[in-house]
Amino acid sequence: MATQFEDALFKDIFTKNKTRTGNLIKAEDVEINGKAKISCEDDLDGVRVLLKKDANDNLKEIKFVCSCGQSKSIILDYSE
Repeated sequence: MATQFEDALFKDIFTKNKTRTGNLIKAEDVEINGKAKISCEDDLDGVRVLLKKDANDNLKEIKFVCSCGQSKSIILDYSE
């Protein structure tokens, strides 16, 4: 039995139709951009830090989520 766990990969999606109403997303409006790993760092003074990496472990986004519900993101783009 393997003693190591693999990181969970999530599908990174993008919705093409911005005029939709409600919470329903139709399959034809979704485009899969790739896969991402999401990890949650420890809660620091009421702020949770979420790290989003691509399948190759390159850091793509750092999101700070406050206990009040507000969030701020830093998106990293490695293209030249």
